[in-house]
Amino acid sequence: MNIIYLRFLILIFGVSLFTTNSIMAYEEADYETVYQTEQFDVRFYGERLVVQTSYGDQDGGFRKLFNYISGSNDSSEKIAMTIPVTQSDPGEGMVMQFYLPSKFDKESTPNPDDESLEISTIDAGYYAVMKFSGRSKEKNFNKHSEILKKELVKEKIEIIGPSIKATYNGPFTLPRFRRNESMFLVSWDPK
Repeated sequence: MNIIYLRFLILIFGVSLFTTNSIMAYEEADYETVYQTEQFDVRFYGERLVVQTSYGDQDGGFRKLFNYISGSNDSSEKIAMTIPVTQSDPGEGMVMQFYLPSKFDKESTPNPDDESLEISTIDAGYYAVMKFSGRSKEKNFNKHSEILKKELVKEKIEIIGPSIKATYNGPFTLPRFRRNESMFLVSWDPK
């Protein structure tokens, strides 16, 4: 009887790993694809609000941002998780960002309790994006960033910002089902 129960639990756990992302729909930042190749897309993103933090260790940024959307803000408001979570190094250290749901604007966004967090606006712009699966470890991200950079040079598309790692799935998603992206802000003439 115990072995049957154990197999049942393993089956339920396995099914939940495959269905978690389809059951939990997260709001994704809106964009328009303006150019596409076999290797990458160029997308136009409108202006977006984010909560962001600078950090030194890999997990420190996520935990602070997650606490903010869990109610650690001046309204004690729980804020829906959105995708993607982005990380970049603009030159002064790593920055992690959570996009805020589209219902918020600069005035209606709760202020963080943690002074190391800030509400910021990302200007509208064009981003070259390469999708990849697997774990979003630095080695995998750097590999795809280099491939994307070479493709952009080949296409004569100017990179005007640092590489950005965008992750879309939680830690319990199997690596081959994960959606990750390497992104660069680019100069684009919308002819």
